[in-house]
Amino acid sequence: MQIKELFKRKNLVFSFEVFPPKVTSPIGSIYDTLEGLQDLKPDYISVTYGAGGNGNDNRTGEIAAIIKNKYGIEALAHLTCIGSTLEQTKGVLQELRDKGVHNVLALRGDIPEGFEGKGELKNSQDLIRLIREDQGNRFGIAAACYPEGHVEGKNVDQDIEILKLKEEAGADHAITQLFFDNNYFYEFLNKVEEKGIQLPIQAGIMPVTNKKQIERIVALSGANLPVKFKKIMEKYEHNKEALRDAGIAYALDQIVDLISTGARGIHLYTMNNPYIARSVTESIHSILKSVNKEKEVV
Repeated sequence: MQIKELFKRKNLVFSFEVFPPKVTSPIGSIYDTLEGLQDLKPDYISVTYGAGGNGNDNRTGEIAAIIKNKYGIEALAHLTCIGSTLEQTKGVLQELRDKGVHNVLALRGDIPEGFEGKGELKNSQDLIRLIREDQGNRFGIAAACYPEGHVEGKNVDQDIEILKLKEEAGADHAITQLFFDNNYFYEFLNKVEEKGIQLPIQAGIMPVTNKKQIERIVALSGANLPVKFKKIMEKYEHNKEALRDAGIAYALDQIVDLISTGARGIHLYTMNNPYIARSVTESIHSILKSVNKEKEVV
């Protein structure tokens, strides 16, 4: 099933994200994570290319296939295009189809050090267009978007123009970069609506559970940290359990506010930690049930 159908059936789509194990680890090490996520019944699980976009595309497809075929959960495989030829990209798409994976998140990908512009696909719009023109409606296509602006430019208005191009190229829905201040998301949605963009947009939320994690996140994403969040980090940075629980509580506060304000979806960056996913999911179980029950009644 293509994920776009979930947005037609439900008021709120709730999903997880996982990343492949390190190259030096057996792929079976992902099973513990997936076993811990399975009974939480997310609408789908996305699989990244791994931290820093290190090109684990084969593992991405394999893990996505495991999620779909072994665990019976819809899978979304991340696919980057920077430095790839058309034929290489078409080959990956064929492999995904052969494995029964029919949803991709189309991304440009991180620009490698020393990259000189080789490759036929320059950006995610090019990739989306290729998938749609080459594959027709065989794939559901997700796009990324940035409520605080992409880290390379931090220009929200320009990023919204690009999101419009992604929609026109054939994207079905979008997932945001993580953020810690919901006001950025609401301002972003207002601008998206003014631009006439109609894609359903999921809010990307990451419960932060340790100080090193947040330092890495800020470096990679450029996300702004509200004063309230900084106080939590400072208060509990030397108590691992307290910081973990406080980070989850902060994310829950974000999620409840987003759902109550009418967000179309929540995409939870789990960091391959079933404890985090379970804590969040069980805490909002009745809210998710209530919100989607409304659609059934209508």
